[in-house]
Amino acid sequence: MTEQFDMVVVGSGFAASFFLHGYLQHASANTKILVLEQGAIYSHAWRAQNQRLAATPFHTTFINQTPHKKWMYTPAFGGSSAAWWACTPRFLPNDFKLQSSYGVGIDWPSNYNELEPFYAQAESLFNIAGENRAPYPRSQPLPQSAHRFSQPDQILKQAYPDLYFPQPTARTPKATQNRSACCNSSVCGSCPVDAKFTVQNEMQSIYKDPRVTLRTEAQAIHIETANDIATGVIYRHQNIEKTVKADSVILAANALFNPFLLLRSGIQHPLLGKRLHEQVSVTVKAYLDGVDNYQGSTSINANGYMLYDGEHRKDYAACLLEHSNVPHLRTDFGKWRQLAIFKCIFEDLPSEQNTVSFDQTTPDEPIINHQSISDYAQRGIQHLEQNLNKALSPLPIEKLEFGEPSQTEGHILGTTMMGNDVKTAVVDRYLKLHQLSNLWVLGGSVFPTSSPSNPTLTLSALSLWAAAHY
Repeated sequence: MTEQFDMVVVGSGFAASFFLHGYLQHASANTKILVLEQGAIYSHAWRAQNQRLAATPFHTTFINQTPHKKWMYTPAFGGSSAAWWACTPRFLPNDFKLQSSYGVGIDWPSNYNELEPFYAQAESLFNIAGENRAPYPRSQPLPQSAHRFSQPDQILKQAYPDLYFPQPTARTPKATQNRSACCNSSVCGSCPVDAKFTVQNEMQSIYKDPRVTLRTEAQAIHIETANDIATGVIYRHQNIEKTVKADSVILAANALFNPFLLLRSGIQHPLLGKRLHEQVSVTVKAYLDGVDNYQGSTSINANGYMLYDGEHRKDYAACLLEHSNVPHLRTDFGKWRQLAIFKCIFEDLPSEQNTVSFDQTTPDEPIINHQSISDYAQRGIQHLEQNLNKALSPLPIEKLEFGEPSQTEGHILGTTMMGNDVKTAVVDRYLKLHQLSNLWVLGGSVFPTSSPSNPTLTLSALSLWAAAHY
């Protein structure tokens, strides 16, 4: 029998959960919402015991035609909130207007000032720790105070008071009602004490709301449409195909599966499934002379903005520094802790040659093809050695060792980009599909550009923004 709901939400990660949080604030008492999650529910205890985030390996759920480029996500309830490192800086205002500020990339259809109240709301829900002074405007203080700096951080903060800050993070130094304090064990990908924010430990109330029905191990396979509206979703549950009718459909999967489901449903757009991208990073070891490290209180102590914003973005990519507090010791006698490790994260400009596609011969698996990062990002990497030597000059450095560019940052962006013009964007500024009047697309897939900053806080704020304008 066909079921009827007011809304069907595909996915249960950050995008879905933050949207539902916002939407339920003004939804009527008799609203009926169905959430379809392709993965299962795994308890924190199960993950700790099995040392796995999900029973299904993520790489078996798609076809990667360019395996030199890795993509990661968690096929389970809560999505990648179980796997993330809980780093939550905001984007800078200029990240939303690269074209008008620097003549590269494209501008977002929304700007920093419009999203700022939703950033603040998301930070409150995440219970973020950090310093209230920041390289971007802030309308309200963060819920928790910052983690403790290490000695190299203190030196860099003194040299760059307006460019070096404790990292804003959802690895909180004080316990909340639902999770422990950060234990600084440096295994944040699968936190042993359940200290970092996850959908499972902090947003369970959404899925216990009587208006919400959660159905796990239920894979959405087709969106039904008629007369320019979405009429429902066909999904597979317990090896049976079922149909649910709905007044609206919310796609809140990742940037691999959002475009895949749209393409699989016969929805076409010149940019649908294109401009797949994320950041790229280079890890640098700084061998120190007389300064010990690792006195901080969490795995990543600080963000440095010395190479981020400025006129250089006309020519090459911005770079955000992350200073690691995970102990890596030297073998030099008496200098065991005199080592600092910086991850240098570069933005990338999306390219239409990097794609997610659908093929009838493999109907349940998106096909991923990522040829390369942009020349813009490559030039940023080429300038790194010169720029970083100058940026880190306040530290007593013996030498710097530069690693190779990363295979992944664990972020998946692009493929259903947002914009005001239906010809050049898949969704509008409120994340509604241009072609259907009652289908919204949420998550990192709507990002027109990447920014060097971690995307989770921004995509969560965008979900609150979409809910407020629903």
